[in-house]
Amino acid sequence: MTKDLPTALNLPMVDPLPADTQKYFDICQDKLGMIPNVLQAYAFDVEKLNSFTALYNELMLANSGLSKLEREMIAVAVSSINKCFYCLTAHGAAVRELSGDPMLGEMMVMNWRAADLSPRHHAMLEFSEKMTKASAEIVEADREKLREAGFTDRDIWDIANVAGFFNMTNRVASATDMRPNDEYHAQSR
Repeated sequence: MTKDLPTALNLPMVDPLPADTQKYFDICQDKLGMIPNVLQAYAFDVEKLNSFTALYNELMLANSGLSKLEREMIAVAVSSINKCFYCLTAHGAAVRELSGDPMLGEMMVMNWRAADLSPRHHAMLEFSEKMTKASAEIVEADREKLREAGFTDRDIWDIANVAGFFNMTNRVASATDMRPNDEYHAQSR
């Protein structure tokens, strides 16, 4: 990886960026104080970037029975199993920020089972872990545990989709040596 590229691959961003993409990056800079490296990594191909951001925004930001924190907790639990440095750093920071609890963020990164979680969150992360390690072994009893913890079938769909998304992105980030922005390391501590 070079200082100018967010991954080990020589795929520089389109230059100049299309106006809509530049506007999106400007919003990120204003709201986050940075342009996340994952966005810069995808910006070598604007259609791939648009597809990635559309799915991310739908899963992580759209209306759901899952809170933003719960979705970030899934991202971190899955990324911890997959040992994805980028996502652990970026989404660990999000858990710290959204929860207001730096210790929770650190426990989630290291071992979500070390955290004092509600039965709802424990069931959600246990399901996400099983999906990450052995998705073909998920049976109706696993979904029923989620229902018993208060999740609707729509919520279960969202849990599965967030876990699936991060399983994919973890693998891409690891395979390309994607590095998190330095700013994430100090956030919400």
